Amino acid sequence: MRRRFRLLLFCTLLAFFSVLYVFSQLASSLETDGGFSEQRASRASSRSDYSGHKVKKVSGNEGPADQGWDESKHSAARQRQQGSAPGEEAGTAGVSEPMHLAVVACGSRLEETLIMLKSALLFSRRKLRFHIFAEDELHSGFTEALNSWPAVYQAKFNYSMYPITFPHENAKEWKKLFKPCASQRLFLPLLLKDVDSLLYVDTDILFLQPVEEIWSFLSHFNSSQMAGMAPEHEEPRIGWYNRFARHPYYGETGVNSGVMLMNMTRIRAKHFKNDMTSVALLWGELLMPLLQKYKLNITWGDQDLLNIIFHHNPEGLFVFPCQWNYRPDHCIYGSNCAAAEQHGVFVLHGNRGVYHNDKQPAFRAIYEAIQQYPFGADPFGALLLPLEDKLRDASHTYCGRVAHLFTKRLRQSVIDLQQRANGPRRSS
Repeated sequence: MRRRFRLLLFCTLLAFFSVLYVFSQLASSLETDGGFSEQRASRASSRSDYSGHKVKKVSGNEGPADQGWDESKHSAARQRQQGSAPGEEAGTAGVSEPMHLAVVACGSRLEETLIMLKSALLFSRRKLRFHIFAEDELHSGFTEALNSWPAVYQAKFNYSMYPITFPHENAKEWKKLFKPCASQRLFLPLLLKDVDSLLYVDTDILFLQPVEEIWSFLSHFNSSQMAGMAPEHEEPRIGWYNRFARHPYYGETGVNSGVMLMNMTRIRAKHFKNDMTSVALLWGELLMPLLQKYKLNITWGDQDLLNIIFHHNPEGLFVFPCQWNYRPDHCIYGSNCAAAEQHGVFVLHGNRGVYHNDKQPAFRAIYEAIQQYPFGADPFGALLLPLEDKLRDASHTYCGRVAHLFTKRLRQSVIDLQQRANGPRRSS
C-alpha cells in the first residue's frame, strides 16, 4: 500500500513538472518570437549607408539624428513659422502647400543669396519655404536680413537655417570638392527627410518670373523621373563635357546642376545602376564610392557626379529647356538658346562671377536692378525702367545685344506684380 502511494505521488509530481515545463517552453517561444519581430522592425527603421554611417528616419526636417552626421549642429537648426501668404487663391489645388527652395551658401555668398531669395519672393504668388544651408558665421546675417524684410513679404515665406554638414568620414574631402560647400546639395535628400519635392538653386540664380512656373514641372515628370535639369550646352561645338570630360555624362552635352528640381521621395527610394558594382545602390550608398572612383577625373565637382549618376540612369532625368537656366554660355559667343529667343529668359544663372565683374554687363545690370529695388516700390519705375536703361549700355557685348530676351518675361512679371499691388496698369 505504501509502495502504491509513493508510486502515485511520484507520477503526480512527474505530471505536474511536465506540464510546468511545457508552459515554460511555450512562454519562452512566444517571448523569443516577439523579440525577433521587434529587432526586425528596429532593423527596418534604420540601415547603414555604403560608407558605414547609420541613417535613421526622424520626424521634422532639420536634418538627420544619426551618429554619422554632426547631430549637435543640427539640433541648433533654427526655424521661423509665419502665417499664410497674401494673394493665395483659396480652393486651388496645392496652393496651401509651400514650394520648397534650397540653397547652399559659404564664404562671401551672403549678399548674393539674399538677392536670389528676394527675386524668388518678389514675383511668386504661392508661399515659399526656404531651406538655407550656410556656414555658421553666416547664420546671423541671414536671420537679421530676412527678419528685416517688410511684414507683407515676410508673410509669404518661412525659412529654416542649417549648418553645413557632411558624413564625418571624408567630410573635408566633400567640403573642398569644387567650390566650398557646393557638394552639400548631393546630401539634401538625406538631410531633408520629410520634404517630398524641392527646387535647389545655386546662389547666383535670379528668378525673372514666379517660382511656381518651374515648380509646375514636377507634375510633368513621368513615373520614373525624379530630377529635372537643363543641358550644360545647346551647341556641342562649344560644349565642355563632350570635348573634355574624363568621365561619363548625361546625353550629348551633359547637364547643369545650378537649377535642379527634385522629387526627393523618389530619389530616396530609387536603386541606382552604376559602374562600380552589379548591385543597384540607394542614394546614400552611392555617393561615397562614386567620389572615391572619380575624384581624380572630375572638374566640376558635384555636378560631374550628378552627370555620372544620370548617365547610368537616364530614365530618371527630366530635361527642361535652356531658358530655365540661362547662363553667359548661351550668349557670350552669340545667341544659342532658341527657347529663350522665342519665350524670353525665365531663370538667370550668373555663373563665372558675372554679377560682380565687368565681363558681362547685361548680367550685372539685372543683378543690381533687383538688389537696388526697394520692397513695395513701383516695379515699373524702380525696377524695369532703370534696368532697360542699363541694358542699353551693354549693347557692345554679345549678351547685351540680346538684352530684350532678359526683359521679355520680366516685363510680364512686373505687370503681374503691379496688378497684384494696385490693380491693372498699362504695360508700357
